[in-house]
Amino acid sequence: MPLRIAILGAGRIGQVHARAVASVPGAELVAMAEPFTEVAEQMRAQYGCDIREIEEIAASSDIDAVIICTPTDTHADLIEKFTEAGKAVFCEKPIDLDLERVRNCLAKVEAAGGDLMVGFNRRFDPDFMALKAAIDEGKIGDVEMITLTSRDPAPPPNDYIARSGGIFRDMTIHDFDVARWLLGEEVTSVYAAASVLTDPEIGNLGDFDSVNVILTTASGKQCTINNARRASYGYDQRIEVHGSTGSVTAHNQHEANIEIADRFGYHRPPLLNFFMSRYVAAYANEIAAFVQALAEGTAMPTTGRDGLKALELAETALKSVQTGKAMQPGE
Repeated sequence: MPLRIAILGAGRIGQVHARAVASVPGAELVAMAEPFTEVAEQMRAQYGCDIREIEEIAASSDIDAVIICTPTDTHADLIEKFTEAGKAVFCEKPIDLDLERVRNCLAKVEAAGGDLMVGFNRRFDPDFMALKAAIDEGKIGDVEMITLTSRDPAPPPNDYIARSGGIFRDMTIHDFDVARWLLGEEVTSVYAAASVLTDPEIGNLGDFDSVNVILTTASGKQCTINNARRASYGYDQRIEVHGSTGSVTAHNQHEANIEIADRFGYHRPPLLNFFMSRYVAAYANEIAAFVQALAEGTAMPTTGRDGLKALELAETALKSVQTGKAMQPGE
């Protein structure tokens, strides 16, 4: 029997996950909850799923798991509700913007013996997975330095900025998770610098749009993260890992993997423009991993603890900006 799934929230990320569920063998999109009727009807027409209220989904015997794509301030409450209802839970990051609320939520999930996976899709990108495999297979020796570049084509709307929790909790949090995944050690020092360079209104809303972060582990491994809310040339997503015997790099993805040479020079097609096109395979892979973990009774590949640790690094980076000093996580 396939894993019977309901999606809570059919906004942009909910639609991405609906497409992912539809592409994964062993998963079936049974229902969705979405307050906007027009959007809900579009999803029902596209995927053939029911439209149900959240309370109805919690009580439904034909739902095994939920994917939470609602606003961040609802995540922890919904995780607890559906854990208590006996459903497995996949939740988009972050669990909450408050560390103590996250800790309390995870304690309730653990006490109930619930299954929770947190959505850090970049770990499931085929190129990034191949890069991690090269590290694990010893092809570059011991990891010493990592450079993560993540730049959006343009800033999100101001109303999104206002409720996002800030660039470190909303955007850099993905890079914090990737850094922990690739370093293989916990971070002991965080130094961050942040500016407003693309739109003064972002600063008026109390946020930044351009940040650099240096992470260091106890053994001295380093990771540099570079984020910007504006990249005029497209969605910039790169990783370079330098090791004791070599290096491995994951390059940007273009609309086509070709290069044209003429008398004016060398030319390549544009970069894929945003996460919904760049990470199609990653979203499908992470849902497939969620389904597989439940089918086999194994641990989730990205856990509530991963979500907590990434948020902790985000909080520490913000404190570093505020103090102008390197900070220890939890300090």
